[in-house]
This record gives sequence, structure tokens and C-alpha cells, in this order.
Amino acid sequence: MMTHLFKIGDTVKLKAGGPDMSVRTLPGATSSIYTCQWFAGKKLENGNFPEGSLEPVIKKAE
Repeated sequence: MMTHLFKIGDTVKLKAGGPDMSVRTLPGATSSIYTCQWFAGKKLENGNFPEGSLEPVIKKAE
């Protein structure tokens, strides 16, 4: 069983910046690519990103 850094539903962002995204699918057995989704205005976007380019979004307590 492969261990993934993130799980489906985790909020992540690119280390280089950009919008907060939600992890939609996990990498396969021979891949480290996550599919993530986010909203650009009202439009739902998605993209594929290597694990090393992502970092978790830490929500601050209110």
C-alpha cells in the first residue's frame, strides 16, 4: 500500500503560489501526480500536479 502525503479533500496550494485547491484524486501506483480542483470565479477548474509542487494550506483559528 502506497502512502500519500495528502488525502482526498485536503486543501493544498502550489508552493509557487496560486489559489487554494482541493485534492480530488490520489496518485496511482506508479505516479506522484495529484488531481486538484479549485474555483476561478464561478468556474470549476482542475489540474494535475506533482506531489513535490504542493503544500498543505494551514487554516488559522478564528
